[in-house]
Amino acid sequence: MSRAFTREQDDDRSPSDIGERPISEHRNLVTPEGLRMIEAEAAALREDLVKAEAEGEREKIALISRDLRYWSARRESAEVSVPDPESDVVRFGMSVTIEAEDGTPHRWKIVGEDEADATKGKISHVSPMAVALFGKNVGDLATVNGKEWEIIALGTS
Repeated sequence: MSRAFTREQDDDRSPSDIGERPISEHRNLVTPEGLRMIEAEAAALREDLVKAEAEGEREKIALISRDLRYWSARRESAEVSVPDPESDVVRFGMSVTIEAEDGTPHRWKIVGEDEADATKGKISHVSPMAVALFGKNVGDLATVNGKEWEIIALGTS
């Protein structure tokens, strides 16, 4: 086999082996907070890149560069969306309180994909729950995975 197709050292990861972070095919809707989060991620990565370059850490440079490309692309495609505070239907950026069939309430804020964190009550606008809720009013039902949820409150915070 030609030397061109072998590695000099098997334990030396080539920066090309890390691959790119996948970018969603969906619209990159973000809340104002989400845009600030994207910008903060990119700024932190730029600082990390300067440090890694100064230290000559090839693998770290490759990883940080990959992540910086991701966040730069997300910033470039970001569409800030703020819900109308007078809206009486579920929209992106709104908080929605729903009640399960057993009476248990759950509150979700519908946010961008990069902002989503279910542990903090934030779900992506492309999640099945958000998709089922969009356009519905207080009192309407949304069905997700065979479960019915009643919308009991809407908010913009």
